[in-house]
Amino acid sequence: MNLARYCLTNAAASDEAVALEVIGADGLLLERWSYGEIEDTVLRIASGLGALGLKRFDRILLRLGHSSDFPLLFFGAIAGGFVPVPTSEMLTAAESEAILRDSGAAAIIHDGKTVLPDGQARLIGPKEIEALKTAPAGSYAMTEADDPAFLIYTSGTSGTPKGVLHAQRAAAGRAPMYDSWYGMHSSDRLLHAGAFNWTYTLGVGLMDPWANGATSIVYDGSRDPEIWPGLIEVSGATLFAAVPSLYRRILKYGDVSSESFPALRHGLTAGEALAADLHEDWVMSTGRPLYEALGMSEISTYISSGPTVPTRPGSPGKPQEGRKVVILSEILPGEMFAEVGEPGWLAVHESESGLMLGYWNRPEETEQVFRSGWFLTGDRAREDEDGYYWYEGRADDLMNAFGYRVAPEEVERCLGAHPGVSEVAVTSIEMRPGVSLITAFVVPVGPDGMDETALAEWAGEHLAEYKQPKAYRFIDALPRTPSGKIRRKVLV
Repeated sequence: MNLARYCLTNAAASDEAVALEVIGADGLLLERWSYGEIEDTVLRIASGLGALGLKRFDRILLRLGHSSDFPLLFFGAIAGGFVPVPTSEMLTAAESEAILRDSGAAAIIHDGKTVLPDGQARLIGPKEIEALKTAPAGSYAMTEADDPAFLIYTSGTSGTPKGVLHAQRAAAGRAPMYDSWYGMHSSDRLLHAGAFNWTYTLGVGLMDPWANGATSIVYDGSRDPEIWPGLIEVSGATLFAAVPSLYRRILKYGDVSSESFPALRHGLTAGEALAADLHEDWVMSTGRPLYEALGMSEISTYISSGPTVPTRPGSPGKPQEGRKVVILSEILPGEMFAEVGEPGWLAVHESESGLMLGYWNRPEETEQVFRSGWFLTGDRAREDEDGYYWYEGRADDLMNAFGYRVAPEEVERCLGAHPGVSEVAVTSIEMRPGVSLITAFVVPVGPDGMDETALAEWAGEHLAEYKQPKAYRFIDALPRTPSGKIRRKVLV
C-alpha cells in the first residue's frame, strides 16, 4: 500500500477529471490540475528525489507557503517512499530548527520565501523544485501498510511540539469519514480554509476529496473573514471546511443569507468545539447544516455528525460507522467502561487503521497512551442514552476547585450561551502560592463591553457554586494557535 497511490487512483473517474483548483482574489481561477496531471507530476517528483540520493524513509522537511507546490511535493515524497515533514510557513528559524533536529530530516524543500532553520540537511530550493517536476516519471514505491508515510508535528499549545508518525494506511483509515461526516461524492467540490501544514487540511482538504475522485479547491489570498461567502459561491463549492472561529467571524463580518452560495450542501467544522449558539446562528442564517467532527493529529476524526447522524448542538456527534470508540472509566482505565452519562476517558481501539504508528523518538510517551488494547486520546467525554458523545475537555485542562475537578468546556458552554458573550475561555489562574481561581476570559458581543455582575448571575443560575468563575476578565480576542485552537495556558 502506498498512500499517494491510494489517494490519486482510488476513485478518480478519469485522468481528465479535475483534482485541484487554485483560486485567488474574487475567486479568480489561477491553476487547474487534472488527476492525470497531478499523478504525472507526483511521480516525476518521486523519481527526482530518488535521483538526488535520498534513501527510503528519509525525512524531508517542507518549508513551503500555501500553493500547489505543497501538495505536489508532499504526495511526491510519499510516492517515492520518503517521509515528508510538513511545517507552517509562520514558524521562526528556532522553531523549525527544533523540528529539523528532532526529525533528523535529510533534506529541506523550501520555496525561497520561508525562514530556514540552521542545521545539516540538503537544501532543495525553487530551481530544484522545478527540476523535480520535469524529472523522468517513475513509479510508486512498493511500501507496506505499516511503513511510515508522513511525520506531522503537533501544534504545541504547551511544551515542545512532538512528531506524530503516520503509516501508509492512514489515508485508507479515513474511509469511515466519507459517509459519516461528509456524505461525499465524486461530483463534490471541497473548499478548505486552512493551511496545508495542518492535518485537518491535509486530510479533509486533499486526501479525502482525492480518494473519492472529487475536486479540492485551494484559496491563495488574504484571510479576511468577509471574503469567504463570495469565495464559497464563486468557486461552486459544495462542501466548505473551517474551524468554528472562522464560521463565527463569517457570520459577523460577511454578508450571509439563505440565498448565499447556492451550491453548498453543508459546512464541515473541526479543530475545536462547536458552540451550540454558533451552530444555531449558522443554520438560521444560511439554512444549511453545519456538521462537526472530533479528532486529533494521532487518528484524524472519529466522532461526527453528518447526513446520516442528525446534529445535536453541543455534541460533536456519534462514533463514525465502523469505528471502535469507547469511554473508559476514570477509576480503572482500560479495564472498565464508563456508564451512560458518566464522564470518562475517550479511547480508540489500537486496531484502527488510521491510528498513528507512534510519537517520533518518544517510545515512553507512545507506550503511555496505549493501555489494554486502547489508545487513550487524552480527552474526556460522556455518552448519552441516544449514543451521542459530549466532549468534556482535555484531561490536562481539568481545573481543581475546592477539591472538585471541573472541565473548562462545561463552564465555557454555559457562559457562551449568554447573549452578550461572543467567545469565552476558562482556565485556572494562580493568584498567590497555593491559591488558584477559576477565571473566565470573555470577548463581548458589542464594543461597549458587558456587565460582569449580570454574567456572574447567569453562571449562578446554571452552574454549581464550585464551577462558577471567581474572576472575569474582558478581552478583545482569545489567543489561538496557528490552527485555531484556544491557548488557555497563555491566559493570565
